[in-house]
Amino acid sequence: MLSPVLQAILAESSARHSHLCPRQVLGARIGIAGGAALGLDLPRRDKRLLVFVESDGCFADGVEVATGCTMGHRTLRLEDYGKIAAVFVDVASERAVRVAPQLDVRERAYAYAPGERRHYFAQLQGYQVMPDEELLTLQPVALTTPVAQIVSKPIVRTNCEKCGEEIINEREVVAGGQTLCRGCAGPGYYQPDAESRLLFARNGKTQSAVYA
Repeated sequence: MLSPVLQAILAESSARHSHLCPRQVLGARIGIAGGAALGLDLPRRDKRLLVFVESDGCFADGVEVATGCTMGHRTLRLEDYGKIAAVFVDVASERAVRVAPQLDVRERAYAYAPGERRHYFAQLQGYQVMPDEELLTLQPVALTTPVAQIVSKPIVRTNCEKCGEEIINEREVVAGGQTLCRGCAGPGYYQPDAESRLLFARNGKTQSAVYA
């Protein structure tokens, strides 16, 4: 039987997409299991739980709805490994656990979707009712960066000495005696177009963008 808690999570997640898909179900199940493994009630309304999802898309929505963790509250983060998996961290104790699907979960799903031979729908049905031990793997892990450094101090601000833009959350890099943003310290995820120019300037000079 599908639990009322999971039903409510899936209803909210599917409303964001106008449909329900297997990855949303996995996200919801992984979110519930991660909270349970740390002994934390869900969904959270505080910042006790920190979650790292290893891919974006429908899966991440399932995790978000199940846990109550969001990027806006700085309790949900993306480490894009292209994997359907997530790491759950108890910020108070720094205990962490990684939850992922069993390697053969697609094949196992058929046993929980009697008469359904279509891959997609067998997974959609099976993932909702499979026992955790059939569906998921749980592994205690240790973060390579301390929680305090990840969470940082949101009120701290500085400016990049190269581009002048403001840097928040202690994300600056000190290189060659300069305080730089990650884009200027490089390599960044973008680079300016060689033929482009700053579209918004004052008195012909590049201006720093400072946000409240």
